[in-house]
Amino acid sequence: MKKLLVSDTSSHGIAIGPVYLVREEKPLISGAAPENRSEMEAELAKYDAAVEKTVKSLTSMAAGNKIFAGHISIARDIALRDAVKQRIYGQGLNAERAADGAVKEVSRMFLNLDDTYMRERAADVTDVGKRLVACMQNRTENKFAGLKVPSVIVAESLLPSDTAALDKNLVLGFITEQGGVTSHVSIMAGNLGIPALVGAAGIMDIVSDGSVIVMDAAAGEIYVDPDRKFADDFLKRKKRVELEQQKYADEACLPTVTRDGHGVKVYANVGNLNDIEQAASLHADGVGLFRTEFLYMESSRFPTEEEQFNVYRKAVERLGGEMVIRTLDIGGDKKLSYYQFMPEANPVLGLRAIRLCLRHPEVFKTQLRAILRASHYGRLRIMLPMMVSLEEAEQSLGIISEVKRELSAVNIPYDSNIPVGMMVETPAAVICAGDFAKVMDFFSIGTNDMTQYTLAADRCNKEVGGLYSPLYPSVLRSVKRVIDEGHKAGIKVGMCGEFAADKRAAKLLLGLGLDEFSMSASCTPAIKSALRGMDFEEARGFACKVVSMEHISDIKAALEKSYGGEV
Repeated sequence: MKKLLVSDTSSHGIAIGPVYLVREEKPLISGAAPENRSEMEAELAKYDAAVEKTVKSLTSMAAGNKIFAGHISIARDIALRDAVKQRIYGQGLNAERAADGAVKEVSRMFLNLDDTYMRERAADVTDVGKRLVACMQNRTENKFAGLKVPSVIVAESLLPSDTAALDKNLVLGFITEQGGVTSHVSIMAGNLGIPALVGAAGIMDIVSDGSVIVMDAAAGEIYVDPDRKFADDFLKRKKRVELEQQKYADEACLPTVTRDGHGVKVYANVGNLNDIEQAASLHADGVGLFRTEFLYMESSRFPTEEEQFNVYRKAVERLGGEMVIRTLDIGGDKKLSYYQFMPEANPVLGLRAIRLCLRHPEVFKTQLRAILRASHYGRLRIMLPMMVSLEEAEQSLGIISEVKRELSAVNIPYDSNIPVGMMVETPAAVICAGDFAKVMDFFSIGTNDMTQYTLAADRCNKEVGGLYSPLYPSVLRSVKRVIDEGHKAGIKVGMCGEFAADKRAAKLLLGLGLDEFSMSASCTPAIKSALRGMDFEEARGFACKVVSMEHISDIKAALEKSYGGEV
């Protein structure tokens, strides 16, 4: 028996069955080149025809899964077409090779992002690119023609369209060597209720056709060719897990109140309308982080006020609950094809987020007008990212007031009392939390950036990856300070970093006084259940003890003992 562990998980469920191994076959792309302008025009027309054919097939797929609505936008993206056209006319490439190169360039842009959620969108671009090339080659791809019996799918990678084409009755689980928990394949697997483990490095080396796999998606455990007794024990474990997950689902609609009557909110982090529908279906209390970057990154220009308003209005209406919209957090690792950022030695510490918005108030005001107009149709809050000074806060609030006056002057309705808060994600914001609390309506702690800035450890740098943990005393004490200062000023404090979804840390965060936990929608039922089973006063004592510890090893041991599992 061979064992493989996956550290980053977002799925749940246990699968036992034979392997269906997917081997990626890369299509050959012709090297033939157009010889004159007429042939170049014919190549561009070939690409345009492939776009229309791809959009037609994606439209039918989008009727069943709205993930593919985003794929339609990618296929029709003007910037992508311009890149293809440049390669045809400027480099003398044929349409297939030009499209393949342009798609790879856009995919690399997403892969270079620091934000995990945004980085996973590279797979969506790649998916569309493969469909375009397949159309130009007049071929169809079916990776699962040989799938005849219920199996665990094992592949180097899977694309959303691969997953959509599967017969759910023949899929026991997914395991891929590449990808992350925020990929659309992972999200689609969750929507289908299928256990999935992505980013299982080395899985292709230890399985073969005919292998049998036992996988626990929640624990991140994979066993290849176990003996009969081991498999039988896992079957019993599978039944227990299924009963537990059913309990989470049945109780997801209940309010999150501890045993001693302390109420908290469990929100979802989202990036598009499909994520919002998932959050609503899982009875999340609302949305604690709506990332608006996609509206900008998936466009060939800055989106208009009307385009943004339509998205925000649909989002808050579909959710039916409170939604926190983070204003544009672009720059650093997140680039736009239509905006030229100046070269920066360290872009993560450069012109990004609120700094960029204040540098370009016309872009900022366009988004604010759209958000304020949408606030007439549901409960919205505005959240400002990467604030480090009161000057930035005051300038931002001044612009918001200016936009309100402009809307009032033309009798456009909006929520005049819309709350405005900020993400606390830098040491500067932590130190001055008391000052910020006087002018802000709420705080949301972004533990992903807070951790790397506090520890001076790049979370994407494997050389210092071992240092990146929110369990260091310095990070936990920063979290405590922000919560304490917020409560002292009478404002709510939430958390929208990945730390909020960690069941092992739920008791600690509850005890520190966190008011709102925000995470991937799929994690909300389990966190709700965990919090309902806790005693707030007991958690307060536990948190006081933990934050006084001086070593991360002691903190991990305390959480392990409290949770009953490895931290």
